[in-house]
Amino acid sequence: MASENVVTLTTQNFDSDVLNSDLPVLVDFWAVWCGPCKAIAPLLDQVADDQAGNLVVGKLDVDKEMAIARKYGIRNIPSLLVFKGGEVVSKHVGALNASKLNALLAEHI
Repeated sequence: MASENVVTLTTQNFDSDVLNSDLPVLVDFWAVWCGPCKAIAPLLDQVADDQAGNLVVGKLDVDKEMAIARKYGIRNIPSLLVFKGGEVVSKHVGALNASKLNALLAEHI
């Protein structure tokens, strides 16, 4: 079950919830058919719960929101981008474990 702290991102809320956020935002570019995306979902849910108030975790379905995925050059999924102050400050492509995710986020939260 998905965490209530994970935001579903769309064209309608991307600017407000990601680019204009006062907190750093971890965006998971994913798709329902992507096995590695499903594999890391529980880890992202845990981070969303553990870092609530310090970090926003959002999921963007690349099949539904192709324009945003294209804008950020997403060619492979899962792709995790960290936004801070409206800018991409860190990126990881592919599945990862908790220690790699923590390292990705460490300097931004």
